[in-house]
Amino acid sequence: MFGLLKLIQSLIGALHSEGRPGQLAAGIVLGSFLGLTPLLNLHNAVIFAALVLLNVSFAGGMLGWALFVPVGFLLDPLFDSIGHSLLFTPGLRPLWTSLYNMPIVPLSNFNNTVVLGSLVFAVLFAIPLFIATRWAVVRYRATVGERVRRSRFYRALMASKAYNVYRMFRP
Repeated sequence: MFGLLKLIQSLIGALHSEGRPGQLAAGIVLGSFLGLTPLLNLHNAVIFAALVLLNVSFAGGMLGWALFVPVGFLLDPLFDSIGHSLLFTPGLRPLWTSLYNMPIVPLSNFNNTVVLGSLVFAVLFAIPLFIATRWAVVRYRATVGERVRRSRFYRALMASKAYNVYRMFRP
């Protein structure tokens, strides 16, 4: 329960922060990579490192991860068919063979149809998701944001003891 409250508080804090809408949108896009693709893969370690090291919203990344995990499970049959068609295309066979013979690349588990299909889908989905999320954040801040900031729920959430403890330990 405390984790969910912390996630809601950090998301609302990110929506109302002085950060640029692009930072929040980029965090959600990186989180969508984590949610759409199977978790224990080399590319997810790179994505998580980028989420931590780059100037993007970490709260947005965790929100994107949480939102896109169920979507990833629902779209697994689509990912399997995308990966299957890519892996078994005769013209791409030399590419897959050379990648598999490289030192670190096989750790990415690209020879799994679901992993490859979900990664390709996430890459193709990233730019439209970034544009839509950035637009939504700008629109939210211009229209609904101030009303939410004045609401009782927002003031109670931000004044709660749990939020004050969280703020003390936030970097």
